[in-house]
Amino acid sequence: MIDITLKNFETDLINDSMQQPVLLDIWAPWCGPCKALTPVLEKLEAAYAGRFKLAKLNADEQPEISGQLSQMFGVRSIPFCVLFKEGQPVDGFVGALTEDKLREFLDRHVPSAEAMAADEDVALAGELLAEGDTASALEKLQEAVAIDPANDTARYDYLRALLALGRVADARRAFEAVAGKVLLDARLSAAGHWLAACERAPEARDEQALAAAIAANRRDFDARFELAQRHFAAQRFTEALDELLEIVMRDKAWNEQLARKTYVAVLELMSKPAVPKAEPAAPKGALEVAGKINTVPADPVVDQYRRKLSMALN
Repeated sequence: MIDITLKNFETDLINDSMQQPVLLDIWAPWCGPCKALTPVLEKLEAAYAGRFKLAKLNADEQPEISGQLSQMFGVRSIPFCVLFKEGQPVDGFVGALTEDKLREFLDRHVPSAEAMAADEDVALAGELLAEGDTASALEKLQEAVAIDPANDTARYDYLRALLALGRVADARRAFEAVAGKVLLDARLSAAGHWLAACERAPEARDEQALAAAIAANRRDFDARFELAQRHFAAQRFTEALDELLEIVMRDKAWNEQLARKTYVAVLELMSKPAVPKAEPAAPKGALEVAGKINTVPADPVVDQYRRKLSMALN
């Protein structure tokens, strides 16, 4: 638990909420219900074991912050608690709730213990992959999926690792559990397209035959797509994009826009995840209740191919 003031509002509340949910308890020394709520919140912070952080703010000593939050939520009494996630105040409640009601509130917003364990495995797997220890990374990702089957980020990373290693049959089994989600998650959709390319590539004509077919007929889209699939399966992503773009430029709607959809999938697989970070603190004397979010600059190659697709579609 930490006390929040104007001095540490940005660093210990806004910035920290980028990493884990922060529950801000707004209280006052004269408030009886506040005194009843505090020990219950402290008990839950310990029980949730790092799944959220508890912060406290004395409304009498920090009227600027408490006043702005009260106005934002239309609240005029305390105790008043506000939950911050990813730099933003997302929910709140008024009054000394019972422990059961507090747990209901928290469970709507904080990650489960299983999800946190899976996220830790995913993060460790990323470090192992960076070190070149693919076998250990794959083991961690498999553990993450087993611990939290609903963690689509873990599933996506697991699928990518399997396909990168050529373990297509294992990837198919892992994908079946989330095949129904591809319309809702661009990452899983991209993994599905990569899996399809890996499954079809062994049956494709050799590259020399495909090149000859394309040379004979520039509009032989079946041959172009077949060649793109071979490139895709072999992780020659930019070569796959070049062939797919040729189809899109000549016939945007070909085969129910399969070339465009596959192009977008390749870009998704090439894209690095955006890492959220807070902007520098507001000038002294100013108060920013909601943090402003920046992201890591995108890959210039991916940006270039996005522009090419945009031009082809216009």
